[in-house]
Amino acid sequence: MDTKNTSGAPEMEKSKIHIIVEIIEYIPNAVVSKTIIKKTTGNITVTSFDAGEELAEKTSPFDTYIQIIDGIAEVIIDTKTYKLKLGEGIIIPAHTSHCFNACEQFKMISTIIKSGYED
Repeated sequence: MDTKNTSGAPEMEKSKIHIIVEIIEYIPNAVVSKTIIKKTTGNITVTSFDAGEELAEKTSPFDTYIQIIDGIAEVIIDTKTYKLKLGEGIIIPAHTSHCFNACEQFKMISTIIKSGYED
């Protein structure tokens, strides 16, 4: 598996309209990520998965919101499997193990908020 970050710049151009599903392409046998916004308080990333690809299990110290913008994704959160289709989203709780499997191609937006946990 190949994991690429095609974003040379730290984030996308501001005050410009983007068609979110078109800002990242599918690349055979790869998972590709592009940063939309990257700040110390959080970031937004769009990722494409070719069919058969996966991202290994990991844990984040922050809540992460995932929204599917193309295809169908398999998201495993704490051993429970969720199938998310176009337009659906889910919050992955902080400190929870999770991974992604692409039974078919899919694209997603992930939003991580790194502030506000003091409340």
